[in-house]
Amino acid sequence: MDGSRKDMYKVTVTIDGRTLPAPTAWDTLTGGEIDSDELKYKPGAMAPEISLGGSVTVGQVVIGRVYDLDRDHTNVHWLISRVGKAHVVVKKQPLDIDENAFGRPLVYQGKLKRVTPPEVDSTSTDAAIVEIEITPEGTVT
Repeated sequence: MDGSRKDMYKVTVTIDGRTLPAPTAWDTLTGGEIDSDELKYKPGAMAPEISLGGSVTVGQVVIGRVYDLDRDHTNVHWLISRVGKAHVVVKKQPLDIDENAFGRPLVYQGKLKRVTPPEVDSTSTDAAIVEIEITPEGTVT
């Protein structure tokens, strides 16, 4: 059995049909959990509670990467202008130990909810990170 690590994924993003400039891979992806609104029912005569299932929901997806001036700053104004409007496709592709795509990617589709340019701190040497948040529509394919 081959295990997987958190760094063995390639995350790519297309916004309004446009793939942001290379390298197109994003560094982090959080959220995107697939959940359901479970409905429980308690029958009469002291019968045990039963689950009737429920509709599927997908949690917010947040992706981030180091803020590259040539790549990201030249696009940040366009990204900001697309908040609340843009159609976004996020692909989370597992990679094998040799960095080859393994199986089908998980694909999230939805609207661009938020763009967060890097924070500023004159006393910090941390990497500057840009994040975008997507509100998924439908389910994960």
